[in-house]
Amino acid sequence: MGKFREKLQDWKKRLSDRHMYSVVIVLLAAVAAWGIYQYKRAADLRQELDNQYNRAFYEMIGYVQNVEVLLMKSMVSSTPEMAAETLQAAWHQANLAQTNLGQLPITQEVLANTSKFLSQVGDFAYALDRQNINGKGIDEKQYETLENLHQYSVSLQDGLNNLQSSISGGRIRWNEPADKGTPLFQKQSQNLTGQLFSDIDETFTEFPTLIYDGPFSDHMTSQKPKGLTGDELSMEQARDRLMKFIGEEKVASIEHAGDIQTDTLPAYSFKIMFKDRPEDEFASADVTKKGGHVIWMLYSRDIGQESLNVDSAKEAGLKFLESRGYKNMKDTYYIKEDSTATINYASTQNGVVAYPDLIKVKIALDTGEVVGFESKGYIMNHTTRDIPAPSLTEEQAIAKVVARSEISSAGLALIPTTFGTELFCYELKGKLNDRDFIVYINAVTGKEEQVIIIIDTPNGILTM
Repeated sequence: MGKFREKLQDWKKRLSDRHMYSVVIVLLAAVAAWGIYQYKRAADLRQELDNQYNRAFYEMIGYVQNVEVLLMKSMVSSTPEMAAETLQAAWHQANLAQTNLGQLPITQEVLANTSKFLSQVGDFAYALDRQNINGKGIDEKQYETLENLHQYSVSLQDGLNNLQSSISGGRIRWNEPADKGTPLFQKQSQNLTGQLFSDIDETFTEFPTLIYDGPFSDHMTSQKPKGLTGDELSMEQARDRLMKFIGEEKVASIEHAGDIQTDTLPAYSFKIMFKDRPEDEFASADVTKKGGHVIWMLYSRDIGQESLNVDSAKEAGLKFLESRGYKNMKDTYYIKEDSTATINYASTQNGVVAYPDLIKVKIALDTGEVVGFESKGYIMNHTTRDIPAPSLTEEQAIAKVVARSEISSAGLALIPTTFGTELFCYELKGKLNDRDFIVYINAVTGKEEQVIIIIDTPNGILTM
């Protein structure tokens, strides 16, 4: 009986030990799981915070770049009206940059220095506005101030680019900019002088967005299409027009994909299949019901190795347009990407370039084939215009551009306005401080209407 009790007690003891062991294991597992969860949650929160910092930082870089371009525009401008307008836009962009800068873990000292620069831009714009009311232009001292502001914006942009490289390379993390990031900003602020001005609470004009294939590719179109000619066509007639437009020898079939009912451009939609091509390589297109004009066409196919340069692509696009009835077209701006070149063509009338009449042609650089087409600007705006004789000579127009710039070419052009009208201008291309620009001087009134900064990149000509 005693032995039985001993075995029973021994069994209870082992059971107790095993139970405790299991409890310990379960507790350790729970603690480990909780720790892993908390670690993952903390890592997710850090990543989310880093994403917010990155978004604010890269947006800030874009705004600072816009400030630099707008300040350059104001230096090119020859009238106080245009200079004040671009400076106001620069102040607006600088204010947006400051908002994003405030979201970063940067010291208040750096924010103060940057705010100083932003306020100087705003105050200078306000001063020019007052001068404009009194009919005064920019004097030499003010021009020097403008140059100083521009130089600082370039310096600030360089500092941001250096910081961007450090962050992208992992040399700086967002949890340590107070130690490493701040000096980069402070260094750019050493040359900043002048009085700190308060912000001016005014509503400024909208900043012009970056346009990748020409300064007037996204202009406002008229409500009534001027270039929509011809009779109402049935779906079958429109399909036949599309087949001729693409090339009957290339087309396997064209299917009707639906109708587009709009007040301006009612159209038929089609899907195009090609001979000796896989089913996933097809094109889509819209054709107007009136006249059978192709509004747009996009051909999705793999592009092979490049064998054509952009100049050859421009010639191919021009031949394509001429063979489709688009006469007197001139290539303007382009962008090259993914082995294709998208080229803007504008119509001309008696040597005057009509920028509202734009057609975009996308050329594959392996064969020179047209894989994209868009003509809405042309359809909405093309017409025979009554163009007056210029009231200014070319020499008089050039004389209105700031004396410090060099003009390389001049010509006449029609440019669109945001009000749906057109302006007859001299288009003057030049250079200032190694930056290319275009100034549009009204050929009738002599007023400076537009200033555009040209950015020549390996992939195309960008304009701001």
